Order: sequence, then structure tokens, then C-alpha cells
Amino acid sequence: MATGKGEVVTGYVCTPHGKQTASLVEVWKKSANIVDMYFAAATFSDESVPYFPNKANNYVLASFASMAGVLDDIRGGGMDRLAFMFSLNSPLFDRIGDKLNYVSLYFTKYSSGDPAIADLANVIARRDRVKKASLAEMQLLTAEQPRFAFPYSKNLVILEVEGSETHQTDQKYCERTRRDVARKGILLNNLVSFSILEKLK
Repeated sequence: MATGKGEVVTGYVCTPHGKQTASLVEVWKKSANIVDMYFAAATFSDESVPYFPNKANNYVLASFASMAGVLDDIRGGGMDRLAFMFSLNSPLFDRIGDKLNYVSLYFTKYSSGDPAIADLANVIARRDRVKKASLAEMQLLTAEQPRFAFPYSKNLVILEVEGSETHQTDQKYCERTRRDVARKGILLNNLVSFSILEKLK
């Protein structure tokens, strides 16, 4: 995904916010590979919780241009809580936005080659506050692998919502978007949402 800075975002990394994160944040602030970085509150859906033990409430959410180095940064930080990496593999659309306020992730049974994805993109594109949407794959970054493997890690949809509304309003907006998609017979299930609290870079 292209950004206003000229870089192309190829994914996101989400690492728990805490004392262990402070040095990592400072490194990423100076890194040319980290495009944007935010402090965010995470809300996991009830059905996703069993797959993500040791999750955190607050995360540092950072977009990167290249995966190279990001994994080393995370592993070198000695994190004791669950971290994620989302690799964007098929952008649905990308519009210029002013202020990222909310990021919502869904899982689906459809993959990039399925004809339903075109319908999905068309429905979401009508939602003007959704500035970016992409298919993605998830990788868990944790010392101890969860007991249950998440079965849809390669079938994710990421929505980026802009604006200055409350996060509760953003959540309802994304839920209406999900219902619009469902009317086309395409089921999206919420995985986790990130409410942006502060821009760090």
C-alpha cells in the first residue's frame, strides 16, 4: 500500500505495549523501514480469544516497508507477551486518508483467487471512511506456540478507518460494513480491532 510519504507498506507488526517496548519504540522511530507507528488499544472477539493466550490490552502497531529486520527486532526484545505480524498480500483498494483512527481485522473462508473477493472489495469501497483494505496473512510471534492453531491465518481482511469519531462509533461503522458484506453472502468474522490512541511516528 502506498502512503503519503512515498513508501509502500507491506505489513503491520503489533507488539505489546509496556516497559519492554520502550527501547523498541525508540529504535523504530529512527528506522526508515517503519512507516507509521501508533499506540493502540486492542479488542479481541470472543471467538478469537482461545487462539491467543497471553494477549495484551494495549499494543504498539507499526506499519513496515520490509519484513527484513522487523522479526529480529521483535525477537531481540525478549517479549513475554503475544505479538503479531500481518503481511499484506493482496490490496483491495487504497485511498488517501488524513488520520488513521481504527484498524479492524476479519477472517474469512475466501482467499485472493476466489471470485467472492471482488464482490467484497466493491461493497467495502462504498464505505467512504474505509481508506484502505487488503487481504493479509498472520504470523504469531511468541516464545510458546498457542495450544490451538488459528485455522484462518492466511485468510484475513484488514480495514483501515479514518476520522475523528469515537472508537465506539468506529466499531459500529465497521460492524455495519461487515453486515453490508454479509448481504452479498460473504461472511466476515471479527478477529481483533485496534483503536488508535496516539501516533508515535
